Amino acid sequence: MVATRYKTAFKLYPYEKVAAQDAAPVRHPVVIVGGGPIGLALALDLGQKGTPALVLDDHDGAGLGSKAICFAKRTLDIANRLGASQPMVDKGVVWNVGKVFHDDHKVFDFNLQPEDGHRNPAFINLQQPYFEKYLVDAIHTAQAAGAPVELRGRNCVTAMEQHGSYSTLTVETPDGPYQLEADYLIACDGARSPLREMMGLSFDGRVFEDNFLIADVHMKADFPTERWFWFEPPFKNSGQSALLHKQPDDIWRIDFQLGWDIDREKEMDPDRIRARVDAMLSSQAGEVPEYELEWTSIYTFQCRRMEKFRHGNVIFAGDSAHQVSPFGARGANSGVQDADNLAWKLDLVLKGLADDSLLDTYATEREHAADENILNSSRATDFMTPKSELSKTFRNAVLELANKHAFARPLVNSGRLSVPCDYTGFALFGADTLLGGPDISKPGMPCPDAPHGDGFILDHLGGGFILLALGCEAQNVSAHGVGAQALNIMAPSDALKARYLGNTAQAVYLIRPDQHVVARWNNFVADDVTAALATAIGKG
Repeated sequence: MVATRYKTAFKLYPYEKVAAQDAAPVRHPVVIVGGGPIGLALALDLGQKGTPALVLDDHDGAGLGSKAICFAKRTLDIANRLGASQPMVDKGVVWNVGKVFHDDHKVFDFNLQPEDGHRNPAFINLQQPYFEKYLVDAIHTAQAAGAPVELRGRNCVTAMEQHGSYSTLTVETPDGPYQLEADYLIACDGARSPLREMMGLSFDGRVFEDNFLIADVHMKADFPTERWFWFEPPFKNSGQSALLHKQPDDIWRIDFQLGWDIDREKEMDPDRIRARVDAMLSSQAGEVPEYELEWTSIYTFQCRRMEKFRHGNVIFAGDSAHQVSPFGARGANSGVQDADNLAWKLDLVLKGLADDSLLDTYATEREHAADENILNSSRATDFMTPKSELSKTFRNAVLELANKHAFARPLVNSGRLSVPCDYTGFALFGADTLLGGPDISKPGMPCPDAPHGDGFILDHLGGGFILLALGCEAQNVSAHGVGAQALNIMAPSDALKARYLGNTAQAVYLIRPDQHVVARWNNFVADDVTAALATAIGKG
């Protein structure tokens, strides 16, 4: 990637020398390398559970430039559980509607959340520095309440050694190097992961033969808050496709598909970028409003992942473990789901309530999620960048059909947008004997939101295992020292009935701390629930 020089948007954790730098190496239960969205979300989740987490970041805050901008409902639901979502939604640009164009005419539009009854929208557009800032704000709130989370800025890991049950890190700081030890080391250090390089691990996959220009433009414009995507756009010098998104603070994200054989240095010339932006804006607004180039970058589509996400006591998450093209908003959103999956498992293992092997299920579940995201991103890229005249003819025929017939619209792929991962069939999930139960809440799926009382049901389904009983009563259960607290709702809302009961009058759901359904039944039977809980913590 070619990009403007790193600058700090927010100094979130300024460097401070700590006493440990002048002492013998201190052992930490969890050390997280990387202070981006994934590392911060993981640290916050662990800290709120009472498990100490130390974050090391080579900078002292969020870098300038929007980078990730589209945060999906599932990510916002996770952030809400962590106490960080409200400022994100308040600051972000909320959108549910997208439009697809071919040349100068609209092919169709879509609504990603046509139904009511959810706390969070389908998506918000929010520059990544703000997302990180609000996570750090939530960490500070948690620290004030006693959460054992520590953030160390300008602490760059330069060497790592594994010693079976722990790792030793060498950390460079403005005051010189020091060493520390970690029972578990979590690599959240990005697509160019230094930790992955230190361990000599491969990062395999596919690099697509195309280049895309990102331009974050500061301007005032009256375009609606929708996702606009063009195939073969009508404006000059725009390439094979273009994308327009609104962000907070009058920032607009514009993407242009440039092709493969380009002079990157030439394409990053501000005058050349301005010519492309001018052509787009004049085509859509009739004139070019005043604007400034806020941040620019050129990237290639890359879909890659590590073969294994866990290597002993070193675990990889986010872009360090897997990388997908940005069309579809699957990078940061998938990474936050990594943190969501890992935190509760790591917490139980460190508290002695689950075996270390439970962490293997993080790898298997999230490797599956990475494969799913890579498949969808690869299909989107192949549709957007046809490699032959025949494939281009097919692509354009699909667009023509989609303009007139709804059946063809699912075939149009301008970046399948991020959806929650379905873990159906994996080892930690149990029975589905709920006759007539909806597919959206079957075992393996994340719990759908719905109105409940003065709020929403997801507000009550986080932190630990929950036994949700709708239209009947359940009792607290425990297995191997891990408890599941009963939540009995005798008169569920219509939306709760539709999303959890379907064609049945009552139901009992066992739900994981990451709000995925473990198992469900028509009635509460203590032995069945206890067995499913044991399975969910890897002791079934």
